[in-house]
Amino acid sequence: MTIRFVTFGMFIIDEFSFADEQGKPTGETVAPQIGGGGTYAIIGARIWLPPDTIGMIIDRGNDFPQDIQNQLLSYGSDIWHFRDDTNRVTTRSRNSYRGEYRGFEYITPRIRLTPRDLERTRLTRPASVHFICSPTRALQIISEIQEIEGWNPTTIFEPIPDRCIPEELPSLKAVLPHIAILSPNAEEALSLLSLPLVVTKSAVENAASEFLKMGVGKDNSGSVIIRSGALGAYVITSDRKGQWIDAFWSSTENIDKVVDVTGAGNSFLGGLAAGLSIANGNVYEASLYASVSASFTVQQFSLPHLTVGSNGVEEWNQDSPHRRLEVLRQRQDREIENKNH
Repeated sequence: MTIRFVTFGMFIIDEFSFADEQGKPTGETVAPQIGGGGTYAIIGARIWLPPDTIGMIIDRGNDFPQDIQNQLLSYGSDIWHFRDDTNRVTTRSRNSYRGEYRGFEYITPRIRLTPRDLERTRLTRPASVHFICSPTRALQIISEIQEIEGWNPTTIFEPIPDRCIPEELPSLKAVLPHIAILSPNAEEALSLLSLPLVVTKSAVENAASEFLKMGVGKDNSGSVIIRSGALGAYVITSDRKGQWIDAFWSSTENIDKVVDVTGAGNSFLGGLAAGLSIANGNVYEASLYASVSASFTVQQFSLPHLTVGSNGVEEWNQDSPHRRLEVLRQRQDREIENKNH
């Protein structure tokens, strides 16, 4: 069976600390949670695809908590390729909340994943891959993919936030012809292009056009998707004009549904990969799947909750992804209709 999607993003155990704006601890505590951009991406895809068609490598240290192991297995044991090393601890990070500010740092060493890690595993040569890294490291990943004869996956590149700086632009231009989908968020896109960091729809549209002009994908066949939080996501290709895809929880009456946006962008791109597989590569249609995947991720801290009804139908957070997809599709169709009138 061809594996439809693999992420090279990492699995991380997230720890949390909370303080007020003066730095005084608030007393709030949250147990360590499953984290990592790769984990969120693979669950974004899992919302739509069976566990044996997707996958991710997890480096499991000697401190791997049983409750986290059980939660991962609840999404389907086939997804995870565990690599055990009893001589090290699992990669962990600290998420520090100080008032409205959120800080992030690794507190144990991390192990980066590359295409070579897939060799001699069930996950070898997937149809699509996702990586979260600097443009410079993306060049190395593409180089490794090209070394494997006969493998030409759909490449989904999510630039890592702290390397979305003008100095990375030359590397980005070098890697873009080998990327099927470039997807920074709005702030990252503007920062890469040295544009003012004021996120508006017109600023996002302008940034997407600038990236497209650089030549995305083989023969300019690629797509740019700029994820813009509550504004939605802007999707553009060289052969079709840009289109905004709504965030599912975009209206003010749904604001209480958005609990924590951590991982929303990652799960959006996992949902996108699944959507591309289901919708025969139509990136606009796939972006609807992506938006729905993100909608489940923002409803709680950490990952959405999967249950299976007596009829065997999966629900996420007690709701149907397909129901949300239909709601979003109808909303998009109405907006397009209203624009045309």
